[in-house]
Amino acid sequence: MAGDPYWNHNVHYHRAVLATVPDGCRTALDVGCGDGLLARKLAARARTVTGVDRSPEMIRQARARQPRNVTFAQADYLDSAVLPQGAYAFVSAVAAVHHTRFDDAIGALTRLVAPGGRLVVVGLARNETLLDRAISACGLPASRALARVHGGKRSPADMPMEDPPMHWGEVREAVHRLLPGCRYRRRLLWRYIAVWDKTRQGGP
Repeated sequence: MAGDPYWNHNVHYHRAVLATVPDGCRTALDVGCGDGLLARKLAARARTVTGVDRSPEMIRQARARQPRNVTFAQADYLDSAVLPQGAYAFVSAVAAVHHTRFDDAIGALTRLVAPGGRLVVVGLARNETLLDRAISACGLPASRALARVHGGKRSPADMPMEDPPMHWGEVREAVHRLLPGCRYRRRLLWRYIAVWDKTRQGGP
């Protein structure tokens, strides 16, 4: 997005995440917030925003640029005692779920979403099949062109990174199993986006 301090494949999909924020959103949570870039953008779409990350260095960087309606906390979203369950009208997780067991990650995220709220996951997967490799290869020209436009591909210093353990087929099956009714799409720059709405009764 224009005006971002840096660009990478995760930042590229911030616009897609922001487009899914419901009108009149009161409470938003960004899981794995890193240096807080997406959380700060969410601050213009939600009344209050919480950004959480397990890395103390990421939270230190996030708090250096903290809008009035955003709170950053070093916390593990998998710990149900740390964050209020069912409290957030909007929950985002960008490049976060592959850092732990997928079923555990999705289960924890869905419990954080308020009845009638929305979860958006932007995730990674690894190539397994020839088709996977062919689709991924299509992203190379776009990635190189976008990197040139944005002055290169960069990330915050000391951001934790990990390769995804699941391949595309496994992720697609797990997403539809764990988030029934979700909208799932594989995107060009080696990411997928899953959008899931929680029923007002609190179930899937």
